[in-house]
Amino acid sequence: MDHGLSARRADRALGLSRSARHYQPRVRDDGPLMAVIEAHLQENPGHGFGLLFDEALRPAGWGKTRAWRVYKALRLNLPRRGKRRLPDRIRTPLEIPVCANHTWSADFMADALWSGRRFRTLNINDDFNRESLRIEIDTSLPSSRVVRALDELVELRGAPRRLRLDNGPEFISATLAQWARRHHVELLHIQPGKPTQNAYIERFNRTFRTEVLDRYVFTSLHEVRRMAE
Repeated sequence: MDHGLSARRADRALGLSRSARHYQPRVRDDGPLMAVIEAHLQENPGHGFGLLFDEALRPAGWGKTRAWRVYKALRLNLPRRGKRRLPDRIRTPLEIPVCANHTWSADFMADALWSGRRFRTLNINDDFNRESLRIEIDTSLPSSRVVRALDELVELRGAPRRLRLDNGPEFISATLAQWARRHHVELLHIQPGKPTQNAYIERFNRTFRTEVLDRYVFTSLHEVRRMAE
């Protein structure tokens, strides 16, 4: 019903400002953020919110409060129905290979820059002569990056017969299993909680930790990569 009041007089009577009357709530488009979350968790199904934010969202400039809101909206914060059951791992003797390129070992390490930004390293060694073949360094190293690093090594040296690994999500992924079948490489997964079954790479990790990661303060990934060369 028209009572003959102008919009301005009506606003004054109701105690509203003109800007309040014309205000339109801004709707945020969370689609791009959801896409980043889903892509990262597809590559890293074992990651919770902390690793997801540190490795994928913070580097891309997403705020933590908004990221957590979207994470909850996707119901990713709810308890999972059950853990993925690992197949039984048979203990394989840690033999000394008879030649180079027979057995490689791979493992991950984690550390942080001076700013607090987390990063990971993927270490790949030849068990025959304990040679460090590759140290891949980045804030995120999903299974696709593992395969890329291995492919580059295979181009230079050829494929090993065996690759010894633990049971991290990147190492039990379908992506790595497909790579192994393609190159006829046997994946030797150690028994859960038995790092001594991958003793050669564990020994290298201790040395790398003592002589590089714990010895220096790094302000950038470039500095870490340069010291790891």
